[in-house]
Amino acid sequence: MYRFLMTRQWVILTLIALLLIPTMIRLGIWQMHRYEMRTARNDLVSHALHADPVPVERVTTAGHAVTRGEKYRTVTATGTFDTADEVVVRRRTNSDDEVGFHVLTPFVLDDGKVLLVNRGWIPANGIQTAYPKVPAPPEGHVTIKGRLMADETTAASGIKDLKGLPDRQIMLINSEDQARRLGKVVLGGYIQQTGPEPKGGSPEQISNPGSEDAPLNYAYMIQWWLFAAAVPVGWWFLVRREVRDRAEAAAKENAPEAEPAAV
Repeated sequence: MYRFLMTRQWVILTLIALLLIPTMIRLGIWQMHRYEMRTARNDLVSHALHADPVPVERVTTAGHAVTRGEKYRTVTATGTFDTADEVVVRRRTNSDDEVGFHVLTPFVLDDGKVLLVNRGWIPANGIQTAYPKVPAPPEGHVTIKGRLMADETTAASGIKDLKGLPDRQIMLINSEDQARRLGKVVLGGYIQQTGPEPKGGSPEQISNPGSEDAPLNYAYMIQWWLFAAAVPVGWWFLVRREVRDRAEAAAKENAPEAEPAAV
């Protein structure tokens, strides 16, 4: 009855089914790992954003590499902005995906160390080879607040650190590079300024990092595993249908021919 399973067509179909099952299981496991990673990232970011602000020098020092657990931590700093050494970061977008610049301004702390402050986004408003018109920061001795960020690298961001850029323009925010440029002690990482609130003409502050859609990965995980369970069920359904069709065909072939009616 099941001899047809040895035919070329059914051998190929069975092999495909046997390959699909572990493949779909592995895809489900991959989605499970993605779900766990995204959930952990969301928890980490949420904890950092809701933690009480601390002075920046409690979290980072000169040459310090900001860790994953320190990223997005709200910090405060007191000092003065140094606009003479201000630079802009090229090819950055705002929340509407408009291309412009981020404004990176050194902030000189009371002890003389420098904190790099990303004050926000400004539009290009012209050719990007020209230095844009940058709104001035608050003057004098001020206290600012922001989210601590790790140094940008090509490996982590995918942004190429191009050479030969126009004066006072950079591609990546990196405290070691800026320490060499400024010739000063620069704290590791930088901050995205969130306070004080921007006034008219100020750079557009960078929005909070959004949460990643971890439940979507969970749904995909369940979906792949349901597909894996459906493969053998579907295979068995096809086998049973083939058996039934063959049995019906055999019954018709073996049925006695009806005798002609008497005249």
